[in-house]
Amino acid sequence: MTLRMRTRRGGLRQCYFLAGLVASVAAACVVLGCGRIGSSDPDAPRLDPVRYGAPGAESPSLIGKPIFTDVTARAGIRFRHETGAFGQKYMPETMGSGCAFLDYDNDGWEDVLLINSDYWPGHKASGAAPTMKLYHNDHNGHFTDVTARMGLAIPMYGMGVAVGDYDNDGWDDLFVTALGGSHLFHNEHGHGFVDVTGSSGIHDAGWPTSAAWIDYDRDGRLDLFVCHYVKWTMATDIMVTADGIHKTYATPEPYAGESCRLYHNEGGGRFKDVTGPAGIASSHSKALSVVPLDFNGDGWTDIFVTNDTQPNFLFQNLGNGQFKQVALGAAVAVSEQGTARAGMGCDAADYDGSGRLSLVVSNFSGEQLALYHNDGGGLFTDRAAESGIGPASSRFLGFGMFFLDYDGDGRPDIFVNDGHVMTDISIKMTDVSYAERPLLFHNEGGGRFSDASAAAGANLDSARVGRGAARGDFDNDGAPDILLTTNQNRAYLFRNSFPAPRSWIGIRLVGRESNRDGYGAMVMVTTPLGEQLKQCTAAGSYLSSMDRRLLFGLGRAKSVSSVTIHWPSGRLQVVRPPAIDRYITIIEP
Repeated sequence: MTLRMRTRRGGLRQCYFLAGLVASVAAACVVLGCGRIGSSDPDAPRLDPVRYGAPGAESPSLIGKPIFTDVTARAGIRFRHETGAFGQKYMPETMGSGCAFLDYDNDGWEDVLLINSDYWPGHKASGAAPTMKLYHNDHNGHFTDVTARMGLAIPMYGMGVAVGDYDNDGWDDLFVTALGGSHLFHNEHGHGFVDVTGSSGIHDAGWPTSAAWIDYDRDGRLDLFVCHYVKWTMATDIMVTADGIHKTYATPEPYAGESCRLYHNEGGGRFKDVTGPAGIASSHSKALSVVPLDFNGDGWTDIFVTNDTQPNFLFQNLGNGQFKQVALGAAVAVSEQGTARAGMGCDAADYDGSGRLSLVVSNFSGEQLALYHNDGGGLFTDRAAESGIGPASSRFLGFGMFFLDYDGDGRPDIFVNDGHVMTDISIKMTDVSYAERPLLFHNEGGGRFSDASAAAGANLDSARVGRGAARGDFDNDGAPDILLTTNQNRAYLFRNSFPAPRSWIGIRLVGRESNRDGYGAMVMVTTPLGEQLKQCTAAGSYLSSMDRRLLFGLGRAKSVSSVTIHWPSGRLQVVRPPAIDRYITIIEP
């Protein structure tokens, strides 16, 4: 299928790529080729175009079946998630933890971060306390544990992670959400991480879950959005029982919600809590995941949030430092039956070539996935049922999820990491199990998806108690790989070994007037076969952070006519024709 972006009123092509042409005289200069590809800028990461992949290198194509290979052991990743459970069935024990792909040392290769929880006070096991794990990519398929050396061997009841360069020094910093208090870690130019939470002005107590870096006011500095779940502590734990005798894990209904929070980057490493003035505060929040997206094409990044047993949020960015909650009117708050679902993970992409970013959401078993198609004009329609992903996901409980073009045909597919929260669910519901297999949906075009889970390979298509998940190309071959976590069990790294060759292009953005990571930039790749649109962000999924490089599968196209970037600063840049079958760096003029 040829992916084409329609020019229509309210469409992204009209808003971004036509209005931008008349925005300023400077934009005209940029369109003529002021941008640099693979720049020799000394602050840019050291990129190796040979090792990144050369034309004709073996990589996936649009022909054949997907094959994901479990390379965890071979990669040297030895990690086990610890819930601290000792029989009290505390609610946080069911939530799992997240993971991330990041390039913390700027060597051009994605490293791996795995978040861990902890033992409960007074119930510590013998031996070293569990901590998060940072694995350095050794460029040969193997990873080395550098957690202690990098200053991250810090016990906490960790939940999620967001990766972003908040001070624009060119190095990935970390925000780790944790029960009772989150942590901000500054990257000391690849030599280690320093906990700067105390001096940052971020006081994120309570129960934070997923987080996202977002430059919501387009001032060139990354701000921080943090999801919060419910008001829970060990002291306020509620006894919930199914048989009147034995305690079971509680659902969120008995607990009051805890508002999401927004922290504005004031510069100089300081942040200010603007949750109330920005219009984010809500007592109805029971938030688990977040993805930034410009859903209406006005150039301002909006925020979508999934809530568990409460209506979802869609915060429309008004462009004046404030947001308006429009989820109900946009038809993304509740199901078509008008009921709130248990939203877990989410992601955004232009999955049908409409030129608008749509949403996919994982929900509780019996509720199906949601596929909110962006119809334009600020309205969405849930097309999960007609797309095929709804019925196929009805008995699964999805957590981490994302769009990824695993076969490089230019159409975003969908991956979901599944696993129930009740250990004895199979006794109560014979068609539902605690450990569940992931779901992989292939995008067939025309708004239809087919279940390709069985064809993913036995390594991936196995039952686990899945939680976090991230996509990233750890071996730089142009095929997206999968990193996932499980509850009270190991983490997994799956290499995408789809066999047939196809063309691709990977793009790393470096902002100058915009934030250094380019988060919020809209990027369109034009080939002789059509156009593809992506937004730059590392957020999405569940408790996790993804490879921020933009990876475009080109299908049968053997060249790229142009790459067009609409930066958050408002600057429009066109680069043509770029090299393909490799990663390139594009620097904002």
